[in-house]
Amino acid sequence: MERIRLGMVGGGNDAFIGGVHRIASRIDDRYELVAGALSSTPEKSQASGEALGLPRIYDDFKAMAIREARLKNGIEAVAIVTPNHVHYAAAREFLKRGIHVICDKPLTSTLADAKKLVKAAESSDALFILTHNYTGYPMVRQARDMVAAGDIGNIRVVQVEYPQDWLTQHEDFKQAEWRTDPARSGAGGSTGDIGTHAHNLARFVTGLEVESLAADLDAFVPGRQVDDNGHVMLRFEGGAKGMLWCSQVAPGNENALRIRVYGDKGGLEWAQEDPNYLWHTPFGEPKRLITRNGAGAGASAARMSRIPPGHPEGYLEAFANIYSEAAEAIVAHRNGKTPSGEVTYPTIDDGLRGVQFIDACVRSSARNAAWVKL
Repeated sequence: MERIRLGMVGGGNDAFIGGVHRIASRIDDRYELVAGALSSTPEKSQASGEALGLPRIYDDFKAMAIREARLKNGIEAVAIVTPNHVHYAAAREFLKRGIHVICDKPLTSTLADAKKLVKAAESSDALFILTHNYTGYPMVRQARDMVAAGDIGNIRVVQVEYPQDWLTQHEDFKQAEWRTDPARSGAGGSTGDIGTHAHNLARFVTGLEVESLAADLDAFVPGRQVDDNGHVMLRFEGGAKGMLWCSQVAPGNENALRIRVYGDKGGLEWAQEDPNYLWHTPFGEPKRLITRNGAGAGASAARMSRIPPGHPEGYLEAFANIYSEAAEAIVAHRNGKTPSGEVTYPTIDDGLRGVQFIDACVRSSARNAAWVKL
């Protein structure tokens, strides 16, 4: 199958997430990276593009969007892996030229920009994929299917958390600098960077939307302008209740994303740092361990797996699953068709929900953790 011609905005030599996107796009050999505007300065962009051997290197994303749209073999899709405040302007340029967008999260740095980007996507023929990569884990798909099948009954309680420790003290290297700068990250710190992942995971697994929340946000590190810890109570549609904790000042935690869902028939538990296992506890019975590609795992989980059980799959493979799901949709679009109903990826609507979550958390915390609607 002809590879999808991919471009990239951001993700230069010193950007962690750019390398992740490039690896993810290559794992299943569905894409070829052919163009990029990889940095905020022309010099850095040229140096990064040359290091990657890109055929076409641009000084800025607008010039890239204009020229690539005119080329006979220009890019079909672009990965946007910049700091949050650039997402809106970059995505808009490619969407209005019919180039599919694969964008890192959160969708934008402000709710106003998120709403404008939704309108831009609705006016475009191009697809919009948001890389909430944790939805690509096989056992997350398994949990989602089990909830939908009623295996744990009517959902009552959702507990989700994402603690890290890398910002426990003041840091001034590049990744820390922009993520703690509200002009670039947006009003949310830990809520935007990792809280959105926890919020999205809860929505994805349960199929429920958060209707209102009460958030208590803190910036514990002196001088920090955005939150580095958040405790959030959640009210879901249908009456389920939840709690979300996100923190980047929790020593001993690396990327400890975890979700627990409890219904009137049982519970499920999954942890990102041990991702090949899903615990299922039917009420009144012993806990059951479901392993990736093992006994009890279903078809949706199998679609996301590449190797036999017992061989670990993790972060990069899950990220690649989002890219491969996007590839299925892009190829179907190329051929004037719709993808199989099995194809699932986060959309711009998921992105809008994420920015609404950040906005609601900030508003609630400013009102002494008052309940606010999303």
